Amino acid sequence: MKVLASWFCAATLMVTPFVQAYDRITGSEFASRSEVIAQHGMAATSQPLATQVALDILKQGGNAVDAAIAANAVLGLVEPTGNGIGGDLFAIIWDAKSQQLYGLNASGRSPKSLTLEHLKSQGDKIPAYGPLPVSVPGAVDGWFEMHNKFGQLPMADLLQPAIDYARQGFPVSELIAYYLDRSVAARAKYPGFKEVFMPNGQMPKKGEIFRNPALANTLEAIAKGGRDAFYTGDIAKEIDRYMKANGGFLRYQDLADHRSDWVKPVSSNYRGYDVWELPPNGQGIAALHILNLMEGFDVKAMGFGSVDYVHAFVEAKKIAFADRARFYADPDFSDIPVDRIISKAYADKQRPKIDMKKAAKRDHAGPVDGDTIYMTTADKDGNMVSLIQSNFRGMGSGMTPATLGFVLQNRGELFNFTDGHPNQYAPGKRPFHTIIPAFVTKDGKPWLSFGVMGGATQPQMHAQIVINMVDFGMNLQEAGDAPRILHTGSSQPTGEIMRDGGYVSLESGFPMLLRRELSKRGHVIRDSLGAYGGYQAILRDLDSGVYYGASETRKDGQAAGY
Repeated sequence: MKVLASWFCAATLMVTPFVQAYDRITGSEFASRSEVIAQHGMAATSQPLATQVALDILKQGGNAVDAAIAANAVLGLVEPTGNGIGGDLFAIIWDAKSQQLYGLNASGRSPKSLTLEHLKSQGDKIPAYGPLPVSVPGAVDGWFEMHNKFGQLPMADLLQPAIDYARQGFPVSELIAYYLDRSVAARAKYPGFKEVFMPNGQMPKKGEIFRNPALANTLEAIAKGGRDAFYTGDIAKEIDRYMKANGGFLRYQDLADHRSDWVKPVSSNYRGYDVWELPPNGQGIAALHILNLMEGFDVKAMGFGSVDYVHAFVEAKKIAFADRARFYADPDFSDIPVDRIISKAYADKQRPKIDMKKAAKRDHAGPVDGDTIYMTTADKDGNMVSLIQSNFRGMGSGMTPATLGFVLQNRGELFNFTDGHPNQYAPGKRPFHTIIPAFVTKDGKPWLSFGVMGGATQPQMHAQIVINMVDFGMNLQEAGDAPRILHTGSSQPTGEIMRDGGYVSLESGFPMLLRRELSKRGHVIRDSLGAYGGYQAILRDLDSGVYYGASETRKDGQAAGY
């Protein structure tokens, strides 16, 4: 079955770039637009300013890695509600020279001086904000690892656009203004937050020019002094001083000891396409697990938006997330059975648990929250970067060294206290992570670099993007614009069993009849406004090498090429 966008004549398409994608079998209908197509380079990010910077770098002779670093630096300024240099980073890179995929885990570890006993004395779980959930920021080291291995232009050139925007200012978009305003209540009480983000006593409004001179100074120091300026220089010393002064545990030595890890991406084949994710401590293998379960169904015959498809998908998600809650953690601290979890044999064994007439009422979801940016770049030589970066809960912990201009992440909240659990808190340990980049190859050739932002939404939407394209024949933009299915279960860090099976949220575009039929099978239907994630993608034509770009119509994203 093909989702078609051919109901409008050419004259109509000249009036507006938006078309209506229509599923002839289920009646699902949704707005979409044309893909972006270019030959020499492509960038797709969650902010137009960052996309334009990425293209500028490509045109100056930089490669996809250079463009990704420059764009990510800008995103940390213009979209502080989702990322920044106080957070972590993961990337999958296709290197055209070696014809290989490389995976980078640039996530930070917990403070060595913070013990499990102290955390337990403060409450029954790790708080979301303040000094206790702060872990080492890994993003800057991630930039330099990528640059040292693959970069072409000097790092100073890559950071200059972000420095200029930070000094001269940029107009805040409507969506970011909304999320900035929502961040105040939980974070304004923490030292430095108001000074950096509310210099006039309130968050900037839509269209207001916002400047962050402190961040400009920090980025300049990194441009001149390299990664050591952040992890062993004055920036590290200031973070140490700030945390000591404000009841925190992150210390200079934690920063000095930090390292990123190059890891081998893992994959599973879905109907002839190799889908690649990074192994834990992230949740990427949950997407592979879902796809393996769904491969046993005739998804194409079910039809997009059919009750059978949505039901099967939700039940497959529940199974995959049970293992997510049980196993996913820092592999340096536990032996995670990755190969078994992503194997076809394991999916074949689990698939009979799916009752096509009735929703399962036992659910182990694990952590569900998080706000993120995803971006992807591609260059004239065929290099491609799939990159994701985050502070975790939007603007992170609220802990903001004012002289540095950025907020520290609260990723440590995702640890748990359960004895024997792989993700139990320990000093010097990486927490379970929600942010995941993705990549798809076909017959050993790069085909698709993509990601979807948003906590536990991410593996669900990774699987849906692949299914939309492979089973339902959608193009790159339609696959992201199509209404999304989101199952939400337990939000407890250990994924305690929920007896009601969680709930299903269906984005607008699905017919009311679908909701009624799902309810008959025992699903609880609940609206979940804004929780469906944000999408960017670049596809490389396997024959011509031409790039196709797509970005998120639900947010500020832009795909552009040249």
